[in-house]
This record gives sequence, C-alpha cells and structure tokens, in this order.
Amino acid sequence: MRRRPPHEPERYLLARARRRITAQVAGAISVMLVLVGGLVYCVIVSDQDVSARRDLAVAAQRALLSRPPPCVWLFELRGGTVLSSPGAPAVLPVRAALRQVAAGREPQVTQVEIAGQSYLVRTQRRGDVAVQAAMNLRYQAAERHRLLRTLAVAEITGLLAALMIGQVVARGAIAPLGEALARRRRFAADVSHELRTPLTRLHIRAQIVARRLRRETDPLRAAAEVDQLVNGTRQLGDVVEDLLLSAQAGQLRRPFGPVDLAALAEELVLAEAPRAAAHGVTIEVWRQGPDGHVVRGAESALRRVISALLDNALTHTRVGGHIWVVLSSGPETVRLDVRDDGVGLDPRDAERFFTRFVGGSRSGGLGLGLALVREVVDGHGGTVTADGRPGAGAVFTVRLPADLIPADKRVGLRAGARRAEAM
Repeated sequence: MRRRPPHEPERYLLARARRRITAQVAGAISVMLVLVGGLVYCVIVSDQDVSARRDLAVAAQRALLSRPPPCVWLFELRGGTVLSSPGAPAVLPVRAALRQVAAGREPQVTQVEIAGQSYLVRTQRRGDVAVQAAMNLRYQAAERHRLLRTLAVAEITGLLAALMIGQVVARGAIAPLGEALARRRRFAADVSHELRTPLTRLHIRAQIVARRLRRETDPLRAAAEVDQLVNGTRQLGDVVEDLLLSAQAGQLRRPFGPVDLAALAEELVLAEAPRAAAHGVTIEVWRQGPDGHVVRGAESALRRVISALLDNALTHTRVGGHIWVVLSSGPETVRLDVRDDGVGLDPRDAERFFTRFVGGSRSGGLGLGLALVREVVDGHGGTVTADGRPGAGAVFTVRLPADLIPADKRVGLRAGARRAEAM
C-alpha cells in the first residue's frame, strides 16, 4: 500500500480553503453583476415605457391622421364613424375606449393584447373629436430581448472572470498560510533530525558512565566521561536554541566570531568515539598545512555541520572501516574533508544528497542532514561538495572563508567576549 506523504492533509486543507475562497469571491462578483444587470434592465424598460407614453401623448395631441409618427396609428371618432391612419391594423382601434372618451370620460392609457400583438393605446379628446393613438410594442420587446441576451452573455463572461479573479485572490490569501504550514513542517523535521545525533551520542555516553560506575568503586575514575556527558548536554542545548532562533523567520542569528575548525573537529571526534567503537569504526583527525584552521562563524552551527558529516560517514561505513577528518588551510580558505571507506556514492547523485526531502542520505531515503549542512555552509559564505564511487567510499568537502583577523587581536576579542558573558 502506498504511503501517504505526511503533508498530504495540509495540502487537502489548503486546496479546500482555496476552493472556498474562490467560490466566495466568484459568488460575490456574480451577485454584483446580477444586481447591476437587473438595475440596467429595469432602467431601460422604464425609459422605454416613459418614452412610448410621451410619444403617444404628442401624437394624440398634434399629429395628423394622414401622417402619424413612425410605428404609431391614429384613429378619430366622428359622428359614429371611425377614421384611421393609412396601413392601420384591422384589429384596431379599441372602440370601447373611443366611445367612453367621446361620452366625456378622462383620457386613458392602456396596454392591450390583440391577436398575439401587444399595443400601447392612448385615448383622449382633441377639441370635439375623440382621438386614439396606438403603438405596437414589438420593437420595444425585441430590444428588451436583445438586452437580456447581452446581459446573459455578460453574466457568463463575468462569472468566468470572477472565477479567475477568485483563483488569484485565493492563491494570494492562502500563500501565507501555506508558507506557515511549510515552515512548521520544516521546523518539526529539523528538530527531529538535529536532535537525533546528539541524543544518540548522549545515550551511548550515559551507558558508558553507568557501566563504569558499576564496575569502579571510586566514582572519580568516571569523571572524564561525566564531563563529556555534561558537555554533550550543553551542546544539545545549543542545538535547541539554534532551532528556535531559526524558526523566527530567519531574522535572528547567533553572532559570528572566530572558530577553530580543527579544535571543533577533534572535540566532535572525541564525542563520537564511543559510538564509533560500538560500530567498529576508527576515526582520525589529520591537520595539514600551517597550524591554524580558524574561520569566522557561529560555533554551534559549525558544530552541527561536522556532526552531521560524521553521522553520515558512520552510518555508511562498515565494521572495521575508517573515517578521516582532514583539515587544511589556504590564504583565504579553510578546507574540511570528511572521508570514509564505506559504501560510497554515485557522483552523478551528489547534488541530490543536499536537497531537502529528496535524498539526504546515500541509501536513497529521505533525509535532512546534508541539506541542513548546505544551508549552514551557505549562510557562512562557504561551499560543500560530495564525491566518491560506489563501493569505494565517499568524501564530503567543506570550504569556508578563513578568519583573517590577526591572532593577537583575536585573543583580545575573545577576552572581551568572555568578560561580556561574565557580566
């Protein structure tokens, strides 16, 4: 059965929120378009009605029977005889209205349906004659139908545009939430990975201390191991503090200072010695070139870099294998090589090892260690590369800018830093 990615529920929640925002934005825009379209339709229909009534009133008062306005027909009732304009429909006039107005009733305007046609009819007196003006409303009806079709097309087009706008708005609104969830997932992964090696180291060291305390009657003989245990807890605290700082949007960082990379490597090799012995692996530190492998950076972060490289080498070195930590210095660069004779790697996959959640280990599984190494090294202005051959070991090389501050000034800076810490 296929394993579901751990962040798939978050993707589902984000997709659902995006769809909901899209629907809400599109719905709001669509409702607005409907309201605007309805208002436009009502205004135009009202204008048509007012214009038709005004034209009929003018025609009934002034137009000649033989020459009525376009689309209007006139009728007169004279002595019981109805006279009509040329071409008037046979179904007109409305004789009842003519007789009523001729009998003295007030002018009237009505809309009638005759033979499937709609007419607006105005009947009034012009002097002693009852006059009726009729207008066929089919042209107004055709104009309203065209308006409805136009509004329908505009509504559909507006709905599509609203969906696209909703998508854009939803992406913009969900992006911070997605980033926050990604940061939370990344932080959880970083914590689980970064704490694994220090905790393993502490556990092995605690087991050694416990065994020696049981064997030795004098607890002082285990003092060195206890000191290492205390040092390990302090380093674990530094890792936790770094992780908490990195979680604050990358705005807070430990201050940079001179760091002796060789001394740091020897300290970590000593700390990993019990674990290496348990795996049957030998670790050696070699110094090459001038004495002084000092870089400028955050000691706790660089400790994590060397620790991750050692952990990677220990994981992929067989029983009886060797790991070499080689340090060399140039005019402006300090180089750190962590070399092993383990399972090796394919050089074509070297870059993939430094990609988060893709391939952080030479076994091909998901990992973070080497990805975090690259992030820290990049933050120090350095580079990290990998090389090797399958079955013939691997070497990971870190190059960092050397600390170019003279040694005497560096000592003064360290003394000042210690006084500041004491205060």
